Amino acid sequence: MLMSNIPQFPAFKPIELEDRDVFRNFFRTYKAVTSELTFTNLFIWRFHYSFQWTLHKDWIIILCTEGENGVCALEPVGPSSRAEVTRMLLEWMGDEKGERNPRIERADERLAGEVEGIEGISVEPARDHFDYVYLRDELIRLAGSKYRSKRNHINQLLRGYSFRYAPLDSEHVGDCLELQEKWCRLRRCEDDLNLLGEWEAVREILMSYENLDVQGGVVTIENKVMAFTIGEMLNDETVVVHIEKADPDIPGLYPVINQQFCENNWQDARYINREQDLGVPGMREAKLSYYPDHLVKKYRITLAGK
Repeated sequence: MLMSNIPQFPAFKPIELEDRDVFRNFFRTYKAVTSELTFTNLFIWRFHYSFQWTLHKDWIIILCTEGENGVCALEPVGPSSRAEVTRMLLEWMGDEKGERNPRIERADERLAGEVEGIEGISVEPARDHFDYVYLRDELIRLAGSKYRSKRNHINQLLRGYSFRYAPLDSEHVGDCLELQEKWCRLRRCEDDLNLLGEWEAVREILMSYENLDVQGGVVTIENKVMAFTIGEMLNDETVVVHIEKADPDIPGLYPVINQQFCENNWQDARYINREQDLGVPGMREAKLSYYPDHLVKKYRITLAGK
């Protein structure tokens, strides 16, 4: 991409597919550990969060909108130290965007460490956005008493159905969209803006599947897709799972698609990042039930006193 096509601060542009290589180069150099910092994640959620981006010197800056909470930013991605660019960004959002409480959301521990203790900057953990990270081998073997319920769910499925796992490809996209529509009807997505946003993200990742750095898998029963999942390498040793959906009428599909995806893909990965729980009690319980190896902490960074 020519430099003339890249916005320079304070000019911003929406995220488009043509921006993929710019983001990929920044994130790979940075060795990101938080699930937000992949081009795929930003691209598929770009309408829900109104993502826009720009370059400021050596850093890529991403603005977002969180409904009634107004404009925020993700962490500036680039070389350390980012203390100066962080303060500049927060002050700019207050002065130019009129934000009464300008903030950087979901910042990683690296940035928190770079700015913690600096006068005028406040750092606080954002527990609802901590990522759950698991050992790939444990998600495959599901060994020991702590995973007994997962094995029971899988055995329940095997007693009633014969399933097949396969890599997700273009021939499965229609079935995956149909499954997502069924899931949304049952969950009444039209009544929940977050579920509507997720539906849009699922549609985006499926329709752009071949143009993104992702791999997917499907579980079929009688040649019909009953579960699907999509992820990508986040860094050299970690996979991030962006999407996982299963027919809610068939118990056991979620542990099966999870196990099969880990077993049949990602042989070079040690960890599986299954993203955050957003503070939803049922989601938190489900993620904890797989016994994460560790959580990736994230932080909210603001101007002190704001």
